[in-house]
Amino acid sequence: MFLGIDIGTSGVKAVVLDSHGSVVGQGTAALTVQRPHPLWSEQDPDAWWQATTAAVQAIDPSVRRAVRGVGLAGQMHGATLLDADDRPLRPAILWNDGRSFAQCAALERAVPDLRAIAGNIAMPGFTAPKLLWVREHEPDVFAKIATVLLPKDYVRLLMTGDKASDLSDSAGTLWLDVGGRCWSDALLGACGLTQAQMPRLYEGTQITGTLTAAVAELWGMRQVPVAAGGGDNAAGAVGVGVVADGDALLSLGTSGVIFVATSDFRPNPDRAVHAFCHALPGLWHQMSVHLSAASCIDWVARITGAAGAADLFARAEAAGPACGPELFLPYLSGERTPHNDPEVRGAFLRLDNDTDAGRLSQAVLEGVAFALADGLDVLREAGTVVERLAVIGGGARSRYWGEVIAAAMEVELVYLQGGEVGPALGAARLAQLGVDGGDPADICVAPPVSHSIVPDPALVSALAEKKAAFRQAYSRITPKS
Repeated sequence: MFLGIDIGTSGVKAVVLDSHGSVVGQGTAALTVQRPHPLWSEQDPDAWWQATTAAVQAIDPSVRRAVRGVGLAGQMHGATLLDADDRPLRPAILWNDGRSFAQCAALERAVPDLRAIAGNIAMPGFTAPKLLWVREHEPDVFAKIATVLLPKDYVRLLMTGDKASDLSDSAGTLWLDVGGRCWSDALLGACGLTQAQMPRLYEGTQITGTLTAAVAELWGMRQVPVAAGGGDNAAGAVGVGVVADGDALLSLGTSGVIFVATSDFRPNPDRAVHAFCHALPGLWHQMSVHLSAASCIDWVARITGAAGAADLFARAEAAGPACGPELFLPYLSGERTPHNDPEVRGAFLRLDNDTDAGRLSQAVLEGVAFALADGLDVLREAGTVVERLAVIGGGARSRYWGEVIAAAMEVELVYLQGGEVGPALGAARLAQLGVDGGDPADICVAPPVSHSIVPDPALVSALAEKKAAFRQAYSRITPKS
């Protein structure tokens, strides 16, 4: 059996798989986020350890004793700053912390070819600008930094005593030469850091160490090997079988993410595409990230008096695709791909006297679908061919919305049974590959397909005019215009 541990933002999840890929045990423990100032988002690193131990101990002791390997997944980008005794110097600064906008611009000025090396635009979510902020605002803390670790890798340090990280998670720091799969001295130097302060790098399937005797006793396990694992998105992709060039998934959660595995490094940073290493050797991945997806459904349901998401979907379906001229720009929290615009906000356009709740509902479904189509198009600009998308997340429950999305994106959607699959599952599979070897295509298989949706040519045609109008509308609402 193999244990996968996902150190998330709101909690830690531990899952045990048997060698056939069946879940035989799981446990969870909650975490809280501290926001002491506007834009700040922090956590106590030791809370990750306490939650990890609680989640593991929630699994049946007989199952724990049978575990042969452990893999780690975790929230990306978090800056965990340790002193010479490996103790945290301050709370960790998380992925959704927004304090370092000014430092992003300074970093791009300091390293003009940053985007070519790192494959990404400097954004406050990444780790590097957070360290520039600490250097400017907390110089006494910065002077004491002996090691910088990502959240899951701090947990690894307490598990095994090793300072190690995988390439997929480390690609989200802006310190990695993503194409070369190694640390970049130029990017580190721009932040006043060196490789001596970084963990050793591993592929996601490689073993980084073994549980210490004390931790093995605490968890009721043997001193088993620990695999490098992956960042949460990459580990989640491994869990649903996105492990070969062109394999892709669409996550329809609060936000919307299109994740595509690629056989080579294909950056498109000017269009706000993320290009990272995958958690498997010899693979990379691209992501387009949309900050509002299913959250738009909850919002329009609330303002139109719908009983809930199901009621809203029914209203929209009764109105029908392209039923009116209304356009919805789904930028309720700004947008990442392709605009990289944290200040833009959502809008309804082209309302008239006949606009009603059904037409507004349909416009919202279409607007999110058009934004996802924008994201897929910029992935394709970087040379990626996507023939179908595996759909996971809460937004996957509506078949009607799937028909709209498939037509807007002009790609087949494949719905997986139990689509709410977490990164812990992928982490366990990475542990299995690390301990037993084997072909990822054989180990990391997708869950069974419940149904698929092929784009309806009539619906593609019906939405074409509105999609074109949607793409022209951004320039009319952005504060930059």
